[in-house]
Amino acid sequence: MKNYFNYLLMELLYYWNNVGMNMLIDGFIALGIFFLFLLFRKIFTKYIFHLFLKMTKKTKTDLDEQILLAFEKPLRVFLIIFGLYVSLTYLPLSLRMDMIVLLIFRSSLIVFLAWGLSNLANSTVLWIEWLGRKYNFEIDKILIPFFSKILRFVIIALTISIIAEEWGYEIDSIIAGLGLGGLAFALAAKDTVGNIFGGVVIITEKPFTLGDWIETPSVEGTVEDITFRSTRIRTFAQSMVTIPNSTLANEPITNWSKMGKRRITFHLGVAYTTPREKLEKVVKQIREMLETHDEIHQQTIFVHFDKFNDSSLDIFLYFFTKTTIWAEWLRVKEEINLKMMEILETEGVSIAFPSTSVYFETPLESLEKKHERQTAES
Repeated sequence: MKNYFNYLLMELLYYWNNVGMNMLIDGFIALGIFFLFLLFRKIFTKYIFHLFLKMTKKTKTDLDEQILLAFEKPLRVFLIIFGLYVSLTYLPLSLRMDMIVLLIFRSSLIVFLAWGLSNLANSTVLWIEWLGRKYNFEIDKILIPFFSKILRFVIIALTISIIAEEWGYEIDSIIAGLGLGGLAFALAAKDTVGNIFGGVVIITEKPFTLGDWIETPSVEGTVEDITFRSTRIRTFAQSMVTIPNSTLANEPITNWSKMGKRRITFHLGVAYTTPREKLEKVVKQIREMLETHDEIHQQTIFVHFDKFNDSSLDIFLYFFTKTTIWAEWLRVKEEINLKMMEILETEGVSIAFPSTSVYFETPLESLEKKHERQTAES
């Protein structure tokens, strides 16, 4: 390829040094053709492209709009290259020079096509959703960015191989050469290969999807992205943690987003001075309040006088909210706590707090009299 460009440079220098009146006129005409293409590019960008874009907004799907947007920038650059190609072909160049210009133009065409397809691969979610609606199937969200990266990799690999073929390179020999070093490469990249297989395991087993709240021994947070090598998780402190897929695939994963209901459990301690009748009444009212609450799951509700603690009589509560969203769960929990406080206040039952009682073998009054007598005698 270097020889081709050297020859192209020498040809242009020769043309410049030996230019005659006819060649000068041809040069100005070629330059005029190029400027005409620049003008057409401006008109196309400002009017024609936006006209097509407005037409796509009237359709039922966003897919055609995304195709246009994906090829917008490549098309703008391609119009410049095409204008340059037409200008150069107008010049009286040698046959070999014409072949080099044609090769450059064809390679540019392949690059711009790959550029547009790569941009379109970023909109994988749209056409997968379109295919899903058309053929009645659904793909997990976690597969979409993975497919997008695979498509971009395939597009780049095919582009490089096609351009190499255009310039006369033997792809088979290159692949064979890569095969000779395959073992050494595999040994050096075994961690990367392990991460790729870890990503495949995560995708096939589907322990989580994008947006899920998960917890592992390493991290807890919301899944934002999965790549060939790693998974990115946003923690609740808003930091981004990147975990290799091989590590994540070998760890126990708790997916809190898969909860059908969310648990609330604790002990409510009341004072030891609470009469038995009052305690029974409080337990009954709390149970009835939970059983009639719209946002409490009715399948499992336990409210019982549980134990005599060191400084309190403990009521055990175990129930679930229908919502699994943390903010909603906190709101329901707060509402339940306030209702329980209202029940305790109505029944005149106080909440216990840690306390210690000290008992004297001799009453304090006797000790005071003994002290006064000793003082009087002295």
